[in-house]
Amino acid sequence: MTPPRRPPPAPRRRRLAPAAPALPPRPRLGARARDLVAAGIRLLVLDVDGVLTDGRLHYDERGERLKVFHVRDGHGIRALARQGVAFAIISGRRSRAVVRRARDLGIAHVLQGIDDKRGAFERLRARLGVPHAQCACVGDDTPDAPLMRCVGLAFAVADAHDDALAAADVVTSARGGQGAVREACDLLLAARSR
Repeated sequence: MTPPRRPPPAPRRRRLAPAAPALPPRPRLGARARDLVAAGIRLLVLDVDGVLTDGRLHYDERGERLKVFHVRDGHGIRALARQGVAFAIISGRRSRAVVRRARDLGIAHVLQGIDDKRGAFERLRARLGVPHAQCACVGDDTPDAPLMRCVGLAFAVADAHDDALAAADVVTSARGGQGAVREACDLLLAARSR
């Protein structure tokens, strides 16, 4: 007779390193101050994954194959561009789909594969001659937070990471890739019309 089988040993639990402390929240602008800053914005910087898209990456054996953009974001970008606001995309990843979408929307400044988004922004801002106070950005994650902290008006999408939420002046009600950029554009357009 064979002896009874023993259950497999319980998996060992790995101890995780303690999480890095969250960045302290950015001081919030009051509604009136926010509207004054919003009315003077001349450059809006956008992240891609998690802002212009829902953040999911669609891969096959050849690599990334698909990005999905929301048409309402495009309408908001075009409307704000007609008011003289310049746009830039600064993304940590590279994608031909981003180049194509930017071209369709008339976004001339597309910086991809960027690890230091704030540094890239500073160089672009200086080249364009736009002061920090007249720049805004929309971000969703930790790599966006340093950039968000140095612009005049920072937006985080509704489903952003805590670091981006802490760096934001405004949090959209829409999630990334679901019209959040349109919300930011609408707020900037409304401030310009007051």
